[in-house]
Amino acid sequence: MITETPTTEHLAQVMIHATAPAFILGALASFIALIIGRMNGIIERSRMIGAIRETDAARLHLKEDLPRLRRRSYLLHRAIHLSVASAIVTTLLICLAFATAFFGWRHEIGGGLLFVVALLLFGGALVYLAREVSIGLTDFDHMG
Repeated sequence: MITETPTTEHLAQVMIHATAPAFILGALASFIALIIGRMNGIIERSRMIGAIRETDAARLHLKEDLPRLRRRSYLLHRAIHLSVASAIVTTLLICLAFATAFFGWRHEIGGGLLFVVALLLFGGALVYLAREVSIGLTDFDHMG
């Protein structure tokens, strides 16, 4: 139940507190775009390799790279899921900040926990990206 209407100063304070999560949302959007770009490159390369005919002896050896490409795709897929989960939790955090201000509730514990969860999910996505990058470049990538 709303006890009193929040003041403009109180709303401004909530907006200031929502700035860090808003920056995280922007970073997550850029991060997800980067991961999707990498995933598109893997998909395109997989399609190109998949189109190689069994009679093309000069390029047939490239099919050996398909398991590595599948592994990279899996790692990026996990990174995308964790990034999107982090963005959802961050969005909930911003909504919580405004809702609690509107109702006059305390939100320090809930907000702090959501912030930590969002950053842990983002960190997990970074780990998956790092794993994908570590297997990302091999001699197969320089062959035609």
